[in-house]
Amino acid sequence: MWVIQSLNRVHSLLRLYLARTGYTAGPLFRASINGTGGPVSYSAAHHRWQKYCGAARVDIEIHQSRHSHATELINVGVSIEVVRKRVGHASTETTQIYTLLADKVPDAEIRAARRKHAATGPRD
Repeated sequence: MWVIQSLNRVHSLLRLYLARTGYTAGPLFRASINGTGGPVSYSAAHHRWQKYCGAARVDIEIHQSRHSHATELINVGVSIEVVRKRVGHASTETTQIYTLLADKVPDAEIRAARRKHAATGPRD
C-alpha cells in the first residue's frame, strides 16, 4: 500500500511539473540546458527523478515505476505479450518474473474457475 500511496504523490508532482512547463506532447523531461528541448539522457532523468522523489519525501527508484506500470497493466487484464512489448522484454518469461500480480487477481481467477466448474461440472 505504501508504494501505491508514494506513486500517487509522485504522480501529483508530475502533473504539477507538466502544468508549470506547459508540455502537452513529446518527451516528459526535456534537456533545457542545451536549449534543444529534446529528450534528456538517462543520467539526467535519473537525477531529476531523485530530486522530485526527495521533494515528495519518497524513496522510489526510477526502475520501480516501470515495474509498477507493468504490474498495473497485468492487473487490469492486458495480455502478457502486450506488456512484454511495452516494457521491451525479449521474452514473456522475463515479464512473468518481473511482474508481480496483486493478490486479488489470482484470487479472482480462482473464484471464476470454481464458479465455472460448479456450473459445468468436473472435466473428464
